[in-house]
Amino acid sequence: MASLVKFKFYSNSIEANRDKQILANHGIESFIANEQTIQSDWLLSQALGGIQLQVFEDQKEKAAEILENFLQNDQSRLDVEHTIPNPEFDMVCPKCGSNHLYRDENPGGLFGISLLLIGLPLKGRSNIYHCYYCDHEFKA
Repeated sequence: MASLVKFKFYSNSIEANRDKQILANHGIESFIANEQTIQSDWLLSQALGGIQLQVFEDQKEKAAEILENFLQNDQSRLDVEHTIPNPEFDMVCPKCGSNHLYRDENPGGLFGISLLLIGLPLKGRSNIYHCYYCDHEFKA
């Protein structure tokens, strides 16, 4: 019988349970270790190596392929649907085409104040935009 091996590590249980469910949907049995311990005391995360998703050794490669395919397909689904009817500004993400963006008014700095840009006129600053759907960051 194959033994369990550490397959993937997580900082939160939501992602671990999502991946466990994806694998279960493809017939691969997996187990989550350290979830309850870390949820009750998150300071133990470093000592325990985070929340671990474990699979049987002989299914490790297949599990990796399934999760990789899922993440690639998940990103491609973002290309079409995610738009908002009246965006605050008329731009789209250059990576996925979504117009669901937000602008970082003061990139960098301390407590929202850019230490390097203090005293410069606002016209000279370029804004950094973030896409809600593909997490792409770009300047405009």
